[in-house]
Amino acid sequence: MTWTFTDDADVFLDAAGAWLAARPAENTLILTVTATLRAEGPHAYGDGAPLLGWWRGPDDEVAGTVVQTPPYRPLLGAAVPDAVAALAVALPMTSVNADRASAATLAARWPGHRVDQEQRLYRLAELIPPSPAPPGRPRRATAADRDLLVAWHRAFAAQVGQPDDLAGRMVDERTASGGLTLWEDGGTPVSMAAVTPQIAGAVRVVAVYTPREHRGRGYAGAVTAEVSRAAREAGADEVLLFTDLANPTSNGVYLRIGYRPVLDRVLISREE
Repeated sequence: MTWTFTDDADVFLDAAGAWLAARPAENTLILTVTATLRAEGPHAYGDGAPLLGWWRGPDDEVAGTVVQTPPYRPLLGAAVPDAVAALAVALPMTSVNADRASAATLAARWPGHRVDQEQRLYRLAELIPPSPAPPGRPRRATAADRDLLVAWHRAFAAQVGQPDDLAGRMVDERTASGGLTLWEDGGTPVSMAAVTPQIAGAVRVVAVYTPREHRGRGYAGAVTAEVSRAAREAGADEVLLFTDLANPTSNGVYLRIGYRPVLDRVLISREE
């Protein structure tokens, strides 16, 4: 029973890819991150080398994964309790993003900790389009929208407390793949939502953002419903999204259009 670490995404996915793909909802973040590392190279998220690890149990089967792409905190995927306990010894950490039970196990081993954020993963059940729908219509974003979309991605990053240095690349990739949708009202873009590429039959809705002056009119729910519908029609078995539990408005929007809770994740840090 041991953790093995590498900085090579191909080596990691050769060892743990089947384990991850068998649990696409619980592992959606690690699936997305490692797919990006494989496509873009080891410095896709920053200058530091990534750290990718997998744990094998007494049957020699993979039963836990962790990925860190500096400057981001370690990201723990689905893992059995023994793997979580062993990780606390094998990998010195000052912060982690983990499911609620695993975060509690790790925090109990730290002299002190603080909760930085609580997130909830939702899965689309039966899509319920907003009724009444807000005025306007969806349209796919194009390269002509780049300046606006980069500004909105940066504003979204600031809103959720993430770095914004990847905004330009994200916009270019999402626009090129057709994964970025705008809601327009009277010809003016008022909201956006994107979906990640499909991996193991799953996609994740990301970057749902409405500028402050356009909020409260139902645009976010409408554009999220649209990208969710399109993902289902494109063959996704799982349509997922994360919310910040501190934001009751967004959680309420997603529940109303048919998303249902799957699990909670907690971002914690050691108290210095």
